[in-house]
Amino acid sequence: MHIEQIHHFNLNKKEEFIKTQQSLQPKINLSPSITPDSIKTCAGVDLAYWEHDGEPYGVCSIIVIDADTKEVIEKVHSMGKISVPYVSGFLAFRELPLIIEAAKKLETEPDVFLFDGNGYLHYNHMGVATHAAFFLNKPTIGIAKTYLKIKSCDFVMPENEVGSYTDIIIDGEVYGRTLRTRRDVKPIFLSCGNNIDLDSSYQITMSLLNKESRLPIPVRLADLETHVLRTFYQKNHG
Repeated sequence: MHIEQIHHFNLNKKEEFIKTQQSLQPKINLSPSITPDSIKTCAGVDLAYWEHDGEPYGVCSIIVIDADTKEVIEKVHSMGKISVPYVSGFLAFRELPLIIEAAKKLETEPDVFLFDGNGYLHYNHMGVATHAAFFLNKPTIGIAKTYLKIKSCDFVMPENEVGSYTDIIIDGEVYGRTLRTRRDVKPIFLSCGNNIDLDSSYQITMSLLNKESRLPIPVRLADLETHVLRTFYQKNHG
């Protein structure tokens, strides 16, 4: 898969992170470049971390499924030492090097990528799902398991029915949706990544659910795979 190398990752200061996010922000496109019914393949992306000899390491899993059959078409991963420190609000800089390395291995070009993380629902509208889209040049969606509170704004809990949602509105702008994907289970937090609108993101996410998890299938599979890979690499480091 071809990757657009839009910037380097020799960054380690908050000021550099902010400047990079601000340079990309005007390029965010929340108009749909695809329709939900045209999607043939979907990819889920997740990462897991651990330490070895006091040094941080990570593994990224990307799993591609057939949108109709939900069968796995391809899975790739990358593993390596984490060079960018964790700074709240700038997680993409820490995760993207491994995401890009894994994506380069894909023989399939997914129609859409779903990330375990935020997209537009972010302080600077630049969560990992949005930031990654500029490298992948594909529509992306953010699926977060926990809520990122911005400007002290809380979310409104949706009704206890599958598919129910409430929009997350901050200063009059819709940042994302609190979405109920299973009854009697905590909601997820949905947001656009890039090159897609919120309604399409919602429809795609709903089409990728089953009874095994509140997460859409490709994200859930990537999450499970990262745990397997982390255990493997912890036992076989080097």
